[in-house]
Amino acid sequence: MTTAPEAPEVQTRTAYRTCPLCEATCGLELTVAERPGETPVVVRIRGDREDVFSKGFICPKGSTLTHFHDDPDRLRRPVVKRNGEFVEVSWDEAFATIEANVLPLLNEHGRDAAAIYLGNPGAHNLAPMMFNRNLIQGLGSRNRFSASTVDQRPKEITSSIMFGSVTVPVPDLDRTQFIMLLGANPHASNGSLCTAPDFPGRLDRIQARGGKVVVVDPRRSETAERADEHVAIRPATDAHLLAGIAHTMLAEGIARPDNVAAHCNGLDRLPELLAPYTPEAVALACGISADTVRRLARELVAAPCAAVYGRIGTCTQEFGTLASWLVDVVNILSGNLDREGGAMFTKGAVGQPSSKGKPGSGKGFRMGRQVSRVGKHLEALGEFPVTALPEEIETAGAGQVRVLVTNGGNPVSSNANSNRLAKALESLGFMVSIDPYINETTRHADVILPPPSSLQKSHYDLALYNFAVHNVANYSPAILPLEVGPDGERQPDEWEIILRLASVLEGNGAHTDPNDTVRAGARAMLESAARDEFGPVHGRNVDEMEAMLGDASGPERMLDVMLRTGPYGDAFGTRPDGLSLDVLRANPHGVDLGELEAGRIPNLLRTSSGRVEVVPDMILTDLPRLEASLQRDWDSSMVLIGRRHVRSNNSWMHNIRVLTKGRNRCTMQIHPEDAARLGITDGAPARVASRTGEVVVAAEITDGIRPGVVSIPHGFGQDLPGVRLRVASEYRGVNTNVLTDEYFVDPLSGNIALNGVPVSVGPA
Repeated sequence: MTTAPEAPEVQTRTAYRTCPLCEATCGLELTVAERPGETPVVVRIRGDREDVFSKGFICPKGSTLTHFHDDPDRLRRPVVKRNGEFVEVSWDEAFATIEANVLPLLNEHGRDAAAIYLGNPGAHNLAPMMFNRNLIQGLGSRNRFSASTVDQRPKEITSSIMFGSVTVPVPDLDRTQFIMLLGANPHASNGSLCTAPDFPGRLDRIQARGGKVVVVDPRRSETAERADEHVAIRPATDAHLLAGIAHTMLAEGIARPDNVAAHCNGLDRLPELLAPYTPEAVALACGISADTVRRLARELVAAPCAAVYGRIGTCTQEFGTLASWLVDVVNILSGNLDREGGAMFTKGAVGQPSSKGKPGSGKGFRMGRQVSRVGKHLEALGEFPVTALPEEIETAGAGQVRVLVTNGGNPVSSNANSNRLAKALESLGFMVSIDPYINETTRHADVILPPPSSLQKSHYDLALYNFAVHNVANYSPAILPLEVGPDGERQPDEWEIILRLASVLEGNGAHTDPNDTVRAGARAMLESAARDEFGPVHGRNVDEMEAMLGDASGPERMLDVMLRTGPYGDAFGTRPDGLSLDVLRANPHGVDLGELEAGRIPNLLRTSSGRVEVVPDMILTDLPRLEASLQRDWDSSMVLIGRRHVRSNNSWMHNIRVLTKGRNRCTMQIHPEDAARLGITDGAPARVASRTGEVVVAAEITDGIRPGVVSIPHGFGQDLPGVRLRVASEYRGVNTNVLTDEYFVDPLSGNIALNGVPVSVGPA
């Protein structure tokens, strides 16, 4: 009898990486099993207890990276649509198909016959953050759209106007004694434009040290449940409340902006501008008492240190830009901007516009350099509002969009009046998507190019560390190798996909070496740094610095340049203790760069005046609209708001069964008084309708939401024809953007108003 040979012994190794699924940037510890001749497998994921930022914290999503990697619905090879069905093809054939179809359309109709949409997963991934610009330049169209005008453009605009660049103050969570959160539910979202692993724990620690947490929200959210005070405001009236708080500080003579007053323009104009917003006047709009408005103003000033933090709920409303502006105004008037324990400015290791050029001076912010063809929407930060995309596809004439490129976006799920957008996509001449799934949007594509999974690519949070509540830097190498198909074709890395597509769109073909583009880009960065007379490598020999980069390729080569020429960098040898990519590689748990620094104004400013522009002209144009709304009948209809859940991330993660199992989370929450009045019973189907459409959804009766408001979570509704998401399409969910209105927007920014949407509600 012969015995079977023993299987090779399994070896395990430990790897570390930063979770890319949300803005919290938590460190993960992964156990990888390896057997000779076989592909390595991740067998365990837990929080990295030695991570300098997250210290072991992990949310339910972080442990599911292997579920995503192994998902049978995730595309591993490109697919091309033939006779209405997707067919797997080689990478060369996919790029050849794009070239053969897109270039003739662009040659015939011009570059503006194309558009690009960039989704928010790109902000969580190194390659898109580094190379999406090449994709935009390769396409050569002015029709640029992104998810930013769905959830954050108002804050980006007000920060740019006031401080000269997208430099967003974040609450100093680890030292503050009083925080007021508006439109935010970090117990579910882990924060936004405020990078803070274990945001809920940081709030708990504020309370533990004797501080106070106040949550302003129409719904008693998970965060409000644990707060010291919940202010159940009427949706879309955050600007009114903040104006009333600022008015109270000025009228009672308790405002104390002394720490930044010398660097501000327009402070003296605030008393007149905010005069109409008395506590009594705003109380009628907000649905809260005038005494509460006054008390919040006094508490913010009286606290040893305090911060107001407004997020997605303050942006996704009809007064989003004014609300975003007033968050900073209140922080200024309470004496808490740029102060320890207040609203402070992160000093990121790379990518901050406020770290380049002359300190305290810049070109300022310009908006409206272009106007969209159909709706005459103003450009902001190089993009048009995504609500303009359907009309640009539908409307005939010169410049009609016939080609669409998407990267990591799902606008049919996330954009207002999604039925209209879906219909518009059907009429395109050609559509290309970089995406791992066939979802509500990519089902309309002609070619889908799937990127590797998160475990197969390197990572550095190029954007998110610039909003961190503690200065850190952390680089993660790829954990698993790129896949090789049965024909021996290697899956390209994400950066290679983006640069090959950019080359095709530009007309240079798919076979140019992406590394040539990388080397040219890195050299251009070195040349720019050497010209910066205020930078750390001014006047240095570019060839010498380039040689020090060695053979590094891909985004790592450019990241190394950014690290070494940044505020903590080694300046290519002149600051031996400084940062470089090698330093980050040697520190897999991250590098602690210190607490947020007070007194960064005026050096971080990049306004043309060199001062904080407290009363921008753009704001002045919209204040009459806010004042007029004080007389509105705010109770004239039921209104819709969204909500989030810790096991969900927009529409990304509904195909992971371990996250979607359990009770139905896509319900319509409604107050008992409204339910009784409308004849709605708990658990029964309810019909919710708006100008744009209607949905039927299970009712959830709860006193955790104020009367007059219903709440349905966003990101659901994947059961559409052609979608290949088996788990997600089984889920009992509806797409709330069937109800939202592409014409109901914040007019200053063009941002969609996803909250405060008028609806009618009744039993189904």
